[in-house]
Amino acid sequence: MTLKPSPAAALERLVVPKVDHVDLVTVKLPFVAPFGTSVYTWTHKEALLMRLESAGVTAWSECVSDPDPFYFYETNGTARHIIKDFLLPLVEPGIALGELEERFRHVRGHGMAKATIENGLLNLIALQKGQPLHELMGRPAKRIMSGISIGLKGSQAELLAAVERAMAKKYGRVKMKIKKGQDVEWVRAVRERFPDLRLMVDANGDYSLSDTALLKQLDAFDLMMVEQPLSYSDIFEHAALQKELKTAICLDESIHSLADAAAAIALGACRIINIKQGRVGGLMESMRIARFCADRGVGVWSGGMDETGIGRAVNIHLQTAEGFSLPGDTSETNIYFDEDIADPPVVLGPDGFIDIPGGPGLGVRVVPERILKRAIRWERLC
Repeated sequence: MTLKPSPAAALERLVVPKVDHVDLVTVKLPFVAPFGTSVYTWTHKEALLMRLESAGVTAWSECVSDPDPFYFYETNGTARHIIKDFLLPLVEPGIALGELEERFRHVRGHGMAKATIENGLLNLIALQKGQPLHELMGRPAKRIMSGISIGLKGSQAELLAAVERAMAKKYGRVKMKIKKGQDVEWVRAVRERFPDLRLMVDANGDYSLSDTALLKQLDAFDLMMVEQPLSYSDIFEHAALQKELKTAICLDESIHSLADAAAAIALGACRIINIKQGRVGGLMESMRIARFCADRGVGVWSGGMDETGIGRAVNIHLQTAEGFSLPGDTSETNIYFDEDIADPPVVLGPDGFIDIPGGPGLGVRVVPERILKRAIRWERLC
């Protein structure tokens, strides 16, 4: 049997360039509307950004953490600490990115902090080479499937109106958030109004195995998947639940690495995996997970963290990688921000697909005056 080369092999061999300056910049952007999940409701995006400067070339990356630990243990504060005091000292010009990844493994967890550096270096290398990021990844350009995540609403009428707007834009699928007490009847209302909609639900870990009978009621609505119904740290109990459900379970918060994905698939804990590139440590591990899943018939999509245009562009390029077979959380910029910090904004074509930003690197331009307008902290690390 001939083993396929690692999909990240070409990136692993790339050499870390000499970086002249590194800045961590925190910006705060108001959301167009509050975004609610079963764990918290956010009114602003407070994004930790990294700015890398090398021989006159400037590259940006985005940490996908939040300012609070309500969704995940990593926060902007912890990421700043880990990047500054533990990860950045390991970055050495001339070493391969694969070696840097090995060095980073000495720091347990903190994938979002690691991804910030890895993705920033990849963007920098792509800019220096004059290549789009997807080309650096060894992937051809393609149009990206769109998907929208609709947060918890105050009424079913508000929810139905939001779904109506998404359908008018021809989004490839709609994800609606659910929680205990706001689930079966709310899903029923959407399905009855939109019988042909590609619909999925996301619980963000709000249920337990004792809720199996309730969750089984969701089988009646022809859903694409139920995302992370049980604890954010669980794989084993999801395997027990998947045996009871006809609907596919998608694991999100439980997946931090290729090893986690392999364990989940082996146990039968899910039939779909949501890869959040920041949570798993960056683009290289994301590509490995996507290939692994594809080889085993497991669906994969790219999860979003309400990113600014920087992080959103990373996710768009990532979805050119082998294995991304389902619409991700890839939506138009104006769903979240009236004014982003980067241009051009993400817009859907008339068919509901998204074009990859043109040009080298991420293909988006960070607008200096918008950064300065929204910056609440700026720190030069070197």
